[in-house]
Amino acid sequence: MLFIGNQSTPSSPSWNRAFRRAGRRPPSAKRWLATLPLLLVAGFTFNGTAPAGITPEDSAGIVAPQERARWSVAQIRDLIAVIDESAAEGLDPTAYNADALRAAANANQQSPALDALATSIALRVALDYADGRIDDKERFDWHMTPPLDSNALATGLNDALDRDRLGKWLRGLLPDHEQYRALKAAYAQAVGDEAMRAQLRANLERWRWMPRDLGDRYIYVNVPSYRLSVMNDGTEEASYNVVVGAPKTPTPQLALHAQSIVANPSWTVPQSIIKAGGVRGKGFRYTRNPDGSVRAVQAPGPTNALGRIKIDMPNPHAIYLHDTPNHAVFDRENRALSHGCVRVQNIQELAALLQGGDGLDDALAEPSKTRTFQLGRSIPVYLVYFTAQAERDGSIRFVGDPYGRDAALLRQLGGPGSGAVQMAAR
Repeated sequence: MLFIGNQSTPSSPSWNRAFRRAGRRPPSAKRWLATLPLLLVAGFTFNGTAPAGITPEDSAGIVAPQERARWSVAQIRDLIAVIDESAAEGLDPTAYNADALRAAANANQQSPALDALATSIALRVALDYADGRIDDKERFDWHMTPPLDSNALATGLNDALDRDRLGKWLRGLLPDHEQYRALKAAYAQAVGDEAMRAQLRANLERWRWMPRDLGDRYIYVNVPSYRLSVMNDGTEEASYNVVVGAPKTPTPQLALHAQSIVANPSWTVPQSIIKAGGVRGKGFRYTRNPDGSVRAVQAPGPTNALGRIKIDMPNPHAIYLHDTPNHAVFDRENRALSHGCVRVQNIQELAALLQGGDGLDDALAEPSKTRTFQLGRSIPVYLVYFTAQAERDGSIRFVGDPYGRDAALLRQLGGPGSGAVQMAAR
């Protein structure tokens, strides 16, 4: 066991105090994972010198057991092979600084210091495969995946080394989804078209942010394509045109669960809309909230902004799927028009598909009365942002970038072609 002070994680108070006393900012959990972690699990020491990427301050206070070489030369070569393969995933192999590993493998060298370096690099690759290269996903309004379980990742690497399955374990961290595989294949075939390859790189990165298990049956809303799909065992069961958030009020990327169908919903107007003076239409009732702000609720009925049906999926962003009294908007080519929620064309058909339709028609026949139908089983809903997607025949369709996010993502991702997407947009 290896200890850092009295604790073993960078979230502990003693860890943070130690760095602040030294006048240094404590490293993030992700940076810590990429430099220190498996030194404790595998029993590595620095032999007086910290490996590349780890500062003397980072290694202060580490107590390690007797030195021993942990990585075999064959495992070092496996790691180098995965790093070389990362180019096919749209990543930059040079970002992993593997030259020292190559030199050691060519010389058949082993040492505890080399172990530490290999561990640091392997964890960086593992993080990028499992969670994407970009740390600050919220910058792109992506709030989908929970924080990475750093302990599980460190344990997984240690187990992979014990069982001599390093390459298989690392590759297994990548998305195993038909969309990712199709985008990867297109990326390999687009040699010479840097604009296309850049856009594919951006979308491969986004897929690494996605949950690995989407479920057998789920709703998938791709914002740039203005389309909702009901997926069942990998097959599109139904699809609908949608209206999504405007660039000033974008639809966030979320993983939610549809739990109920609301017939003839009322609408409580978000404060952001009230402050912007956006309350229009008939049937509003105004009251005061405890903090003095105005509360506006629109009664159910044919002019209600939510239309006749709302599919509720509780979340702190107050985002849901709903109808609209203005069906003409579905005929527009650019349908990034809402305040963030997703308006669904033919939502009554979608609601019946999810709920079974029992009692729904009767409820809709009384437009002034709100009724809620709980789903027998909640259904995952994914609100995503992919500007390139695979069609049923395997071809790739580029669907536009209504929020202008590809260029910013590629600049942060770095590597080859990071500016080429600007040409693709033209």
